Amino acid sequence: MILVPGGTFTMGSDDFYPEERPAHRVRVSAFLLDRAPVTVAAFARFVEATGYVTVAERTPDPRDYPGVDPRALVPGGLVFTGSAGPVPLRDPSRWWSWVPGASWRSPEGPGGQVLDDRSDHPVTQVSWEDAQAYADWAGRRLPTEAEHEFASRGGVGETVYAWGDERCPEGRHLANTWQGPFPYWNTGDDGWPTTSPVGAYPPNPYGAVDLIGNVWEWTADRWTSSHPEAAGSACCVPVDPRSLHTGPEHPRDAFVVKGGSHLCAPEYCLRYRPAARQPQDRDSATSHIGFRCALDVG
Repeated sequence: MILVPGGTFTMGSDDFYPEERPAHRVRVSAFLLDRAPVTVAAFARFVEATGYVTVAERTPDPRDYPGVDPRALVPGGLVFTGSAGPVPLRDPSRWWSWVPGASWRSPEGPGGQVLDDRSDHPVTQVSWEDAQAYADWAGRRLPTEAEHEFASRGGVGETVYAWGDERCPEGRHLANTWQGPFPYWNTGDDGWPTTSPVGAYPPNPYGAVDLIGNVWEWTADRWTSSHPEAAGSACCVPVDPRSLHTGPEHPRDAFVVKGGSHLCAPEYCLRYRPAARQPQDRDSATSHIGFRCALDVG
């Protein structure tokens, strides 16, 4: 783990997507953060030690999906399949498919094993519950949204990207993102058309890798459609604010994911930025979401 020093920063952005607004000042205490996303190999050790079965490997409970044909409720996950050519970018079903049998062991579906050839890549096809279970086993926790955003900025300041205001300074790719027309042709100019080994790109000033790009990462925060307006009050700077969601938990509650992924493209998902955020149902397992853990100091 690496030490992320505490500090005050501007969280969110008023310049891009509505859910990132309003930009507001937040104070974060020092904390420890995994240097990299949890890898396939690390998650395999957790499963071997505990016998844990991920959400994607379980048969869904029909009570959680009223109206859905029980025959359709089989173990599996969402897999990016792309499209054969240009499609309207308003319909994600054109490039996402539900694949029975997809799991952390085979993120694209049966037959695509990763334990050997991608053991050093981030684990995917893990739900929020799975990430939380790993964190509990490791004696750690999931980072808050504010912690993740603060860490991804690396102390650089209020720049568009984690490393500055240019997407590819001097032509260099500094994160694993999509190149080419989305969702049908990823040129792989950065060297990795899908996930990449953790640390394939330079660390940020705090020493963390892959906080931007490669895979989205689960956080501890429930989803809200925007940052609380009160957070911008000049009278006080909130300390690591969390979602104001109250009420009973539900298997489909949405949590915040941060950092963007190898599927983020400028014309569709310019979310490989520290301020970017996105909701994800807590029971969702996909081929582009992973996680890392945090720990309080002292």
